[in-house]
Amino acid sequence: MKPVFAFSAVCTLIVIFVAVKAEQKSKNCNEVKAAYSSKGFNVNDVPNKGVHGSHLKVCPQGFSCCTLEMEEKLSQQSRSDLKAPVSQLSSNLQNTFTQRHRHFDQFFRELLDNAEHSLHDMFVRTYGVMYVKNAELFKHFFKELRRYYASGSAAVHLESMLADFWAELLERMFRLVNVQYEFSDEYMECVSRHTEQLKPFGDVPRKLRLQLTRAFVAARTFIRGLALLPDVVGKVSTVSASPSCVRAAMKMLYCPYCSGQVALKPCQNYCLNVMRGCLANQADLDSEWNNFLDAMLSLAERLEGPFNFESVIDPIDVKISEAIMNMQENSMQVSQKVFQGCGQPKPSMAFRSTRSIKDSGFTGRFRPYSPDTRPTTAAGTNLDRLVTDVKKKLKHAKKFWSTLPDTVCAGERVAPGDECWNGTAKSRYESVVMGSGLANQVSNPDVEVDVTKPDIVIRHQITVLKTMTSWLKAAHSGNDISFINEEDGSGEESGSGCDSPSCETDLYFSTPVPVKPRVDEVVRSRPDNKPTGSAQVAPFSLLLLLAGLLLALLTPNAR
Repeated sequence: MKPVFAFSAVCTLIVIFVAVKAEQKSKNCNEVKAAYSSKGFNVNDVPNKGVHGSHLKVCPQGFSCCTLEMEEKLSQQSRSDLKAPVSQLSSNLQNTFTQRHRHFDQFFRELLDNAEHSLHDMFVRTYGVMYVKNAELFKHFFKELRRYYASGSAAVHLESMLADFWAELLERMFRLVNVQYEFSDEYMECVSRHTEQLKPFGDVPRKLRLQLTRAFVAARTFIRGLALLPDVVGKVSTVSASPSCVRAAMKMLYCPYCSGQVALKPCQNYCLNVMRGCLANQADLDSEWNNFLDAMLSLAERLEGPFNFESVIDPIDVKISEAIMNMQENSMQVSQKVFQGCGQPKPSMAFRSTRSIKDSGFTGRFRPYSPDTRPTTAAGTNLDRLVTDVKKKLKHAKKFWSTLPDTVCAGERVAPGDECWNGTAKSRYESVVMGSGLANQVSNPDVEVDVTKPDIVIRHQITVLKTMTSWLKAAHSGNDISFINEEDGSGEESGSGCDSPSCETDLYFSTPVPVKPRVDEVVRSRPDNKPTGSAQVAPFSLLLLLAGLLLALLTPNAR
């Protein structure tokens, strides 16, 4: 029995010796030195051989290639490494919609510029000097359209502006087609008051008002939505990581270094639990984010269809010229109605009886351009192409925040099966994977998350998205929502956590403030065809009676 016992003892010693040799080899820190140095740290911080890790605060306290100083430096590195993929994905999303916003904005503005140039060229050819003398009216018209596009009804009440334009155009044309008469300012005010009743331009003003309002509301609101997207992404993605999250990232990313296994990647489910804990607040944004994107997609379809900005603005010169033609063709009837309502005007002393009205009046005729001669925008595209492209991007952005941990914990960042780091060793990760969102992190085994304290910056962005969604839905119905403080406000640093409306920047290209809106209906017609929002025009019959009395008093025979 003794020889057998002696043989057993020898075998045991051999096994222990081999194990010690293997452990010493595994605790050689040369690979750690190389990896640690590649991160930009001083290679002299790393011990040549493994030491006992009782001093460590995060990593396992067995044999280790890390000192306490190394652990602290790697913890700081883990903060950056944790943010890097989130920052990259967020930046890609920001850049995508910043670029689309720029394309749409450039396209809309150039459509207005081209429409003005086209009208000018057409009217110079068609009406010559008569147009040139009145060109400032049309310049002002386009200037106001640009102001409305830029700032909305806070700067320009579109319906009132259009009414003023047609009233002024009527005054000028009325003088031109009745050049044999003299008209005082008071007389022309009487003419302007009856623009709606006279309908000298036919149905063009009414149709154009509806088309312009819907198209501008849709374009402005869509542009605002595109500007909001990168703004929200920027604020949400820069929310700082909590200390417990940094600790969890250190344990996941760099504790394998300390154990001498620099090439070991974390298990996928382990990574998911860490990232879902660290991005819990961001995931809570997802529901309102998706609602907002759905509203953007619905409004995009309106831009392709009945609220198409390009199809309204591009032929605006043709529509205005059509209105002028209507006035020319009905000038005699219009003049007679005005004379009946405002009184017979005095003949012009300067008018020569030998000169016919045809030679003196506004006799230009509209000659349309071929569509091929219309200028192309510098954007080099059309609205349909822009909308088709942005719809793809909007759909791709859905569920961005809830799937962000899955996107990060993929590819070369993780390892499958048992050949991965589970937080303590190279082995399978056994814990249950938590769901997305703050409420699901109560039992997260790898990150301590305070579910009672939602991040204030992200909660504010949820409110911002709700407000913008309501604007988009209103625009989808053809309604314009304007805010009292639409052009006011002070700047806010991204991720500052400011939760007050006063902290917001200019609302046209920044975060909207959730305040009580005013809704301007697009369709304002009433059954009695009376104008809304202004003083009621006196009945035409009453004006006729008053004009008759005035003429009787002014006639010498009546004295």
